[in-house]
Amino acid sequence: MKHFLPLVTLLAFGPAAHSDIIHKIQSSVQLQVDGAASAATKIGSSYSVQGSNVTLDTAGGLGTLTAGEAVGYTPADYSITTAGDAFSFTETFLEGDDALGASSVTTSTGNVDSLPTYGQTTTTSGGVAGSLDGTIASDHAIDLTAGAAGTSAIGQIVTELKIE
Repeated sequence: MKHFLPLVTLLAFGPAAHSDIIHKIQSSVQLQVDGAASAATKIGSSYSVQGSNVTLDTAGGLGTLTAGEAVGYTPADYSITTAGDAFSFTETFLEGDDALGASSVTTSTGNVDSLPTYGQTTTTSGGVAGSLDGTIASDHAIDLTAGAAGTSAIGQIVTELKIE
Protein backbone atom coordinates (compact mmCIF):
# COMPACT_ATOMS: atom_id res chain seq x y z
CA MET A 1 0.00 0.00 0.00
CA LYS A 2 2.89 2.31 0.78
CA HIS A 3 4.09 1.71 -2.75
CA PHE A 4 0.83 2.95 -4.18
CA LEU A 5 0.63 6.10 -2.06
CA PRO A 6 3.02 8.17 -4.26
CA LEU A 7 1.10 7.09 -7.33
CA VAL A 8 -2.28 7.99 -5.80
CA THR A 9 -0.88 11.30 -4.57
CA LEU A 10 0.45 12.10 -8.04
CA LEU A 11 -2.89 11.30 -9.66
CA ALA A 12 -4.91 13.18 -7.04
CA PHE A 13 -2.89 16.38 -7.30
CA GLY A 14 -2.15 16.33 -11.03
CA PRO A 15 -2.04 19.45 -13.20
CA ALA A 16 -5.24 21.50 -13.35
CA ALA A 17 -7.29 21.53 -16.56
CA HIS A 18 -7.49 24.88 -18.37
CA SER A 19 -10.09 26.05 -20.90
CA ASP A 20 -11.51 29.33 -22.17
CA ILE A 21 -15.26 29.76 -22.55
CA ILE A 22 -16.56 32.59 -24.73
CA HIS A 23 -20.28 33.31 -24.89
CA LYS A 24 -21.66 36.04 -27.18
CA ILE A 25 -25.26 37.12 -27.77
CA GLN A 26 -26.01 39.60 -30.52
CA SER A 27 -29.48 40.85 -31.41
CA SER A 28 -30.62 43.24 -34.11
CA VAL A 29 -33.74 44.62 -35.77
CA GLN A 30 -33.72 45.97 -39.32
CA LEU A 31 -36.65 48.10 -40.48
CA GLN A 32 -36.77 49.21 -44.12
CA VAL A 33 -39.06 51.46 -46.13
CA ASP A 34 -38.52 51.39 -49.90
CA GLY A 35 -37.96 54.75 -51.55
CA ALA A 36 -39.78 55.98 -54.62
CA ALA A 37 -37.82 56.04 -57.87
CA SER A 38 -38.35 56.95 -61.47
CA ALA A 39 -36.02 56.56 -64.43
CA ALA A 40 -37.01 58.11 -67.76
CA THR A 41 -35.41 58.16 -71.18
CA LYS A 42 -36.50 60.58 -73.86
CA ILE A 43 -37.15 59.28 -77.34
CA GLY A 44 -35.90 61.48 -80.16
CA SER A 45 -37.81 62.29 -83.35
CA SER A 46 -36.71 60.73 -86.60
CA TYR A 47 -37.66 61.06 -90.26
CA SER A 48 -36.46 58.94 -93.14
CA VAL A 49 -37.29 58.50 -96.82
CA GLN A 50 -36.23 55.71 -99.18
CA GLY A 51 -37.24 55.00 -102.71
CA SER A 52 -36.34 54.27 -106.28
CA ASN A 53 -37.83 55.87 -109.41
CA VAL A 54 -39.24 58.63 -107.17
CA THR A 55 -38.55 62.36 -107.46
CA LEU A 56 -38.83 64.85 -104.60
CA ASP A 57 -41.11 67.72 -105.65
CA THR A 58 -41.51 69.65 -102.35
CA ALA A 59 -39.23 68.96 -99.39
CA GLY A 60 -40.75 68.12 -96.02
CA GLY A 61 -39.14 66.79 -92.87
CA LEU A 62 -38.80 67.55 -89.19
CA GLY A 63 -40.02 70.80 -87.73
CA THR A 64 -38.06 73.05 -85.40
CA LEU A 65 -37.10 72.16 -81.85
CA THR A 66 -38.91 74.39 -79.33
CA ALA A 67 -38.96 73.89 -75.56
CA GLY A 68 -42.27 72.44 -74.38
CA GLU A 69 -43.40 71.31 -77.84
CA ALA A 70 -42.96 68.21 -79.93
CA VAL A 71 -40.88 68.56 -83.09
CA GLY A 72 -43.62 67.69 -85.58
CA TYR A 73 -43.09 67.14 -89.26
CA THR A 74 -44.21 68.35 -92.64
CA PRO A 75 -44.93 65.71 -95.28
CA ALA A 76 -43.07 65.99 -98.57
CA ASP A 77 -44.52 65.77 -102.09
CA TYR A 78 -43.12 63.12 -104.43
CA SER A 79 -43.82 62.01 -107.98
CA ILE A 80 -42.88 59.01 -110.13
CA THR A 81 -39.77 59.74 -112.19
CA THR A 82 -40.51 57.42 -115.17
CA ALA A 83 -44.18 56.63 -115.59
CA GLY A 84 -44.88 52.95 -116.17
CA ASP A 85 -41.63 51.74 -114.57
CA ALA A 86 -41.50 49.96 -111.22
CA PHE A 87 -40.97 52.12 -108.13
CA SER A 88 -40.59 51.74 -104.39
CA PHE A 89 -41.20 54.34 -101.71
CA THR A 90 -41.05 54.39 -97.90
CA GLU A 91 -41.49 57.44 -95.69
CA THR A 92 -41.17 57.02 -91.91
CA PHE A 93 -41.70 59.54 -89.11
CA LEU A 94 -41.38 58.88 -85.37
CA GLU A 95 -42.59 61.70 -83.12
CA GLY A 96 -40.25 61.95 -80.14
CA ASP A 97 -40.79 63.40 -76.71
CA ASP A 98 -41.32 67.11 -76.06
CA ALA A 99 -38.19 69.15 -75.54
CA LEU A 100 -38.83 70.03 -71.90
CA GLY A 101 -36.41 72.26 -70.06
CA ALA A 102 -36.51 70.23 -66.82
CA SER A 103 -38.59 67.53 -65.18
CA SER A 104 -38.86 66.35 -61.59
CA VAL A 105 -40.54 63.69 -59.49
CA THR A 106 -42.40 64.87 -56.37
CA THR A 107 -42.33 62.51 -53.40
CA SER A 108 -44.21 64.29 -50.63
CA THR A 109 -46.03 61.17 -49.35
CA GLY A 110 -43.51 58.46 -50.15
CA ASN A 111 -45.42 57.73 -53.33
CA VAL A 112 -44.66 59.16 -56.74
CA ASP A 113 -47.14 62.02 -57.15
CA SER A 114 -46.10 63.35 -60.55
CA LEU A 115 -44.53 61.12 -63.19
CA PRO A 116 -42.31 62.21 -66.05
CA THR A 117 -44.02 61.50 -69.37
CA TYR A 118 -41.27 60.32 -71.66
CA GLY A 119 -41.23 57.54 -74.21
CA GLN A 120 -39.61 55.03 -71.87
CA THR A 121 -40.32 55.42 -68.15
CA THR A 122 -39.88 52.98 -65.25
CA THR A 123 -41.39 54.09 -61.93
CA THR A 124 -41.41 52.38 -58.54
CA SER A 125 -43.77 53.62 -55.85
CA GLY A 126 -42.23 54.19 -52.44
CA GLY A 127 -43.26 52.39 -49.30
CA VAL A 128 -45.25 53.87 -46.43
CA ALA A 129 -43.98 53.09 -42.91
CA GLY A 130 -47.44 53.02 -41.32
CA SER A 131 -47.09 51.07 -38.06
CA LEU A 132 -43.72 49.49 -38.95
CA ASP A 133 -41.92 48.66 -35.71
CA GLY A 134 -39.58 46.10 -34.18
CA THR A 135 -38.10 45.30 -30.76
CA ILE A 136 -36.14 42.54 -29.05
CA ALA A 137 -36.76 42.12 -25.32
CA SER A 138 -34.17 41.07 -22.72
CA ASP A 139 -35.65 37.54 -22.77
CA HIS A 140 -34.86 37.44 -26.53
CA ALA A 141 -38.50 37.72 -27.60
CA ILE A 142 -38.69 39.31 -31.05
CA ASP A 143 -41.69 41.57 -31.71
CA LEU A 144 -42.12 42.84 -35.29
CA THR A 145 -45.06 44.90 -36.53
CA ALA A 146 -45.72 45.02 -40.26
CA GLY A 147 -45.87 48.36 -42.01
CA ALA A 148 -47.77 49.25 -45.15
CA ALA A 149 -46.78 48.35 -48.71
CA GLY A 150 -43.09 48.58 -49.61
CA THR A 151 -41.73 47.82 -46.11
CA SER A 152 -39.82 44.98 -44.46
CA ALA A 153 -38.87 44.09 -40.89
CA ILE A 154 -36.20 41.57 -39.87
CA GLY A 155 -35.43 40.51 -36.29
CA GLN A 156 -32.39 38.37 -35.52
CA ILE A 157 -30.65 36.87 -32.49
CA VAL A 158 -27.26 35.16 -32.85
CA THR A 159 -25.85 33.14 -29.97
CA GLU A 160 -22.25 31.91 -30.02
CA LEU A 161 -20.67 29.54 -27.51
CA LYS A 162 -16.98 28.80 -27.97
CA ILE A 163 -14.96 26.47 -25.74
CA GLU A 164 -11.20 26.36 -26.24
